[in-house]
Amino acid sequence: MRTAQVLRLSMAHPGDLSELDRLITSGTLAAADVVAIIGKTEGNGGVNDFTRGYFTQTLMGLLSRHLGRPSEQLIREIPCVLSGGTEGVMSPHYHVFCISDAEAPVIRFPTALAIGTAFSAPVAAEDVGRRAHVESVAAAVREAIANAGIDRLDDVHFVQVKCPCVTVARASAAIAAGKTPLTNDPNKSMAFARAAGAFGAALALDEIKPDDFDDASLLSDFSIQSPRASISSGVEVECNEVVVLGNGENWGGDLRIAHRPMGDALDIGGIVDVLADLGIAASPQVSPEDAARIACVLVKCEPDRRGKIRGSRHTMLDDTDINAQRHIRGAVAGLVAGVIGDGRIFVSGGAEHQGPDGGGLIAVIASQTRG
Repeated sequence: MRTAQVLRLSMAHPGDLSELDRLITSGTLAAADVVAIIGKTEGNGGVNDFTRGYFTQTLMGLLSRHLGRPSEQLIREIPCVLSGGTEGVMSPHYHVFCISDAEAPVIRFPTALAIGTAFSAPVAAEDVGRRAHVESVAAAVREAIANAGIDRLDDVHFVQVKCPCVTVARASAAIAAGKTPLTNDPNKSMAFARAAGAFGAALALDEIKPDDFDDASLLSDFSIQSPRASISSGVEVECNEVVVLGNGENWGGDLRIAHRPMGDALDIGGIVDVLADLGIAASPQVSPEDAARIACVLVKCEPDRRGKIRGSRHTMLDDTDINAQRHIRGAVAGLVAGVIGDGRIFVSGGAEHQGPDGGGLIAVIASQTRG
């Protein structure tokens, strides 16, 4: 029986994987059980945030040393999805997702956390942000769901995708080859890539149909969304990397995942509700005992493009000194961390088509209790 484990580890800098190294060296964790990483590094979260690549390079070197396999091979097998930017109270950290084959536990829950991963083929620069990109993501998400052994799509609670974007160099190479990228602006490309990822997740989860959209729908028709998608984009990947998290009947362990939409950046109710789904009370903050049950908190958020939150004007989109995504990450992280009582939370901006417009989603993984 497969059993999922999630470790939340802190880092002193973007290349610090000493906690993971210590766990593997001591025999507490088998390096072969590591199947995915999702984390927050302290960069700017933009096109030139090289903290993500630095972490990934260090991780693959560490695992290569312990597994005796080339890092060039591991990087194509283990998704490493990083969001840059630890504004405000967020603490740099990473979640290590592990799968072990174990005997059936003495105490077993009806369902437990299930993990699936997949990689698509490389996405051509001229396809980023277009239907071909959407379909590439959808195929990879379906593969990850099958890899997790999840039979019902309703049991999928969180789909994390890391998509490539088009840099100036990639755009120039495509143009020289007679191809036409959707944009040669890397920042716009990241947004289109996130939109394609959200559409792809929605397509795979049967939330939309193939005829429900065309290329012009991306970043335009915000009625199309996936309330379970979390999409990031960066220069450090050339394909779509997918991690699917859900609950499965054929999984052991005591972890379980739940998710809720966040209607806007002030939706503390969404945070309280997802915790309640896991039997955790927030009144107003989670108790230390319940906080110890929480293994992972995953959040997507987006500055409301209409310029208002609950009728009051916000200035995130008009600030030329601080990027709007840094504003929203810091604001929402403060809200969520205040309830959870821990700054080691994954809060990622750029939630286009991922949950309600101007909002996003929150997913929590926690240990289950009997009773």
